[in-house]
Amino acid sequence: MSATLAEPDATPRTPNTKPPRPPKGAPTGPRKKKPVQWAPWALLAPSIALLVVMVVYPTIVMLVTSFTNLEIKNKMLGTSPDFVGFDNYIEIFTDSQFPQVLARSLGLMVVLTTLIVVFGMLIALTMTKLSKAWRLAVSVSLLFAWAMPPLAATVVWGWMFDTDYGVINWALNTITGTQDWRGHGWLENPWSFMMVLVIIVTWQSIPFAAITFYAGLGQVPEEVIEASSLDGASAWQRFRLIVLPYMRNVITAVLVLETIWNLRIFTQVYALQQQGGLASETNVLPTYLFRQGLGEFGTTAAIGVFMVILLMAISYFNVRNSLKDEEL
Repeated sequence: MSATLAEPDATPRTPNTKPPRPPKGAPTGPRKKKPVQWAPWALLAPSIALLVVMVVYPTIVMLVTSFTNLEIKNKMLGTSPDFVGFDNYIEIFTDSQFPQVLARSLGLMVVLTTLIVVFGMLIALTMTKLSKAWRLAVSVSLLFAWAMPPLAATVVWGWMFDTDYGVINWALNTITGTQDWRGHGWLENPWSFMMVLVIIVTWQSIPFAAITFYAGLGQVPEEVIEASSLDGASAWQRFRLIVLPYMRNVITAVLVLETIWNLRIFTQVYALQQQGGLASETNVLPTYLFRQGLGEFGTTAAIGVFMVILLMAISYFNVRNSLKDEEL
């Protein structure tokens, strides 16, 4: 018996190999350019145009003016101002009250921002523990204080601290049983003037911080709070280790906004000065800028440029620290 061996296939087989892939980043051939989407730019065009007209152009004009000696006589006579370089900046820091006003404004900003953030957070935490009816009542009260125009609020508070008929002097005389507070002028002394100003601005600014913080507290998971409470964490530990990390972005936003607003307060200061305050001892940057700008536009522009740079630096510092904490 013989076995038949199968003859091998003489047809050559091509190996099942794929062409090598091009290295990463190497061009793979001509690409078609994506068409430009004009619809988003068309929608943004009005906002961009408004920003250019209302922000960019005035900023450029202010920057250019700060390097000139532009005065009101140039406007009246139609003459061009002279280029003076950094003379205006040197003048405001050496031959004027600007350093004292700047220090006063920065100190007032720190005090106001601290009080607003602290009391706003306390009110927000309290609102989380209230019943629905009480929470609604507190929210409406906060909105009433926040919605009152600054000028109206300042006038009302000025009446309360009035020298002869103010309710504050009457209450202090009633409590002490004397007449020592009769005729006491709260706005005549710069320190008591600043105390009244702090009360007015804080009272009207706390609602924004409190409502914002209350909304941010809704981002904190309840189960995490309950778990930490079961583990024996105190209220302060829960707030510091759990609530604050979740609230960091909200707190940063409120800090930046309140810092800018408190460095730019004008209405309250000017209205109190009109009711008896001494302007030279109570000026802050906006009121000093207003009183200085009656004729010397070059010096005023230099102060405005410095304020813009200062606000941008403070805001950048706060935002940068918040972003760094998020990356860690």
